[in-house]
Order: sequence, then C-alpha cells, then structure tokens
Amino acid sequence: MINPAALDAAAPRSAAGCELMDRGFTILRGAAPASLVARVTEDLAPRYAATPFCEGGFYGERTKRFGRLLIRSAHMADLVMNSAILDLAELALGNWCERIQLNLAQAIELHPGALAQFPHRDQDMWQGALGEVEYLVNVMWPLTSFTEANGATLIWPHSHGVEAFVEEPKEAPIVTAAEPGDAIVFLGSTLHGAGQNRSAEVRRGIIVSYCLGWLKPYENQWLAYPPEIAKDFPPDLAALAGYAQHRPNLGNFEGQCPSVLFGGYPEEPLAAIDALRPDQATLLADHVAGQRRSGEGALAA
Repeated sequence: MINPAALDAAAPRSAAGCELMDRGFTILRGAAPASLVARVTEDLAPRYAATPFCEGGFYGERTKRFGRLLIRSAHMADLVMNSAILDLAELALGNWCERIQLNLAQAIELHPGALAQFPHRDQDMWQGALGEVEYLVNVMWPLTSFTEANGATLIWPHSHGVEAFVEEPKEAPIVTAAEPGDAIVFLGSTLHGAGQNRSAEVRRGIIVSYCLGWLKPYENQWLAYPPEIAKDFPPDLAALAGYAQHRPNLGNFEGQCPSVLFGGYPEEPLAAIDALRPDQATLLADHVAGQRRSGEGALAA
C-alpha cells in the first residue's frame, strides 16, 4: 500500500480528486464492473433476508444494516481495495496520518416507507478539531439503482471543511442517482443523509469507508476479523483492516505488529520492537549515538 505520509501535496490531482476536495464529493461512474457488484449482491442476499430492521431514528426503522462484509462475500475485497478509491482516500487523508485504515464495510437496505435520514457529518463520531483535518472518506456502492424516488443518498455540495461550522448549508442537496458499479465518494466532513424511499422498491447499497490510521474506527476490525480470519487476507487487506502498526508503535500487540498473531498466540514472551517513522528513527539514532560517544569519552578519561 502507498504510504500516505509520503505523498506530495503538490502532486497533480485527478479530476475526481479535484472534485472531491473542492465540492466534498465525487461520483466515479463505472468504478467497478457491474458483474463484480452482482456477485457481491448475490452473496449478501441471505444476510439481507435474515437481518432485522434497525431500531432508532438515526439508523432508520425501515432500514436494515449489517457489517463484517469481508467475511460475507469473497468479492468484497475487490471493492475495499479498489485502487482508484484508495488513491482518493490517500489524497484526502494522507496529510494527517502515517497510514489509512478501514473504518467500516456495511450493507444497507432501505425499504419502502423509510423516512429521510437526519442530515449529518460522519466526522462527528470523533471529537477532534474541525475545519482543518479530514478524518474520513466514505464510499457508497449501489447494489440497486439509486434514484430520487427510492431514497438515493442526498449530499450537500461545498458543505465540507470549514463549512462544517456553518449551521445552514449554502447550497441545496443533490440526489446522487447512480447505478451498480458506480461509486459515490464523499468526505467525512460533508453533510449528507439517505433520502426518503417513496417507491415500492427496496434500495440496497454498501458503504465502505476509510479513516485516519490513528483513530478508533466505527467498526471494531479486530473483532469483526479476528486473527484466525484475517490471516487468510492478502497482506495489504489485512494491514488495512488493522493488522499493521501506525507508526510510532500504535496498535501493537506485546510491542510487535499485531500480524504476529497470524501464527497463533505466542507461547513465549515477545521482545518489543520499535516501529518508528523514518524521521523518528533518524532522531533516535542520533540520540543513541551521542550517548555512546559520551560514554566512550568518559571511559577514555
């Protein structure tokens, strides 16, 4: 995976990247093959049928939701690791973390009669500084057609960043009409919400989101994908799901990368191993070398 901290902020942006950072959202048409989305839809169908409706006004009492999608469809990894999407996530988040992580992978089913969702910003999960840092990038993957009638996601353009301080958005919301294979990408600071389903259709979609690697994610990845499951993920996917340290030393197990658990829980004690950024490693090396030189000088005297 590309190290977001190494990205050049002045590097040329794609048209989608420019739109995401300027308007707070972008829609990638045909971001994934419709055939891939169809296979995911087929895999998730039994779980949709078995899942009860949500409780509470925010989640929606005519809405179904469930997570852990990487174990519910073998094809989900292709959506989560979509290179164009990861590029956008790294563009938006790379200035604020050493690596990004998977925040959640959740399926949503909006039934006829579902009310419009309360407009919100997903960054409000965290009580960090607003207006400067982006904490999150969301990607909505439609599994059915998204239309105004069946409750397509509503997004308020230019409502992100410092505009999060503004009580009333300056622009009216747009309906993100989209088809399976399209990807609706928006920032965690962008005001949005599901529309009202006034149709006789069920609207299905998947939300995949990525956040700063030092945040607590919405979905507890280590419980969703414990080591005995994550050990079979491709290395980049396992790292994205939390089996990598965010340097310096954050998210370790006994002072080592949590991927050490892919071989089972160790029977013997482990030695803690530094996991530092290059700049920190350089400062530490100078610090250690200086002390050693001082010690050698004292012995010589």
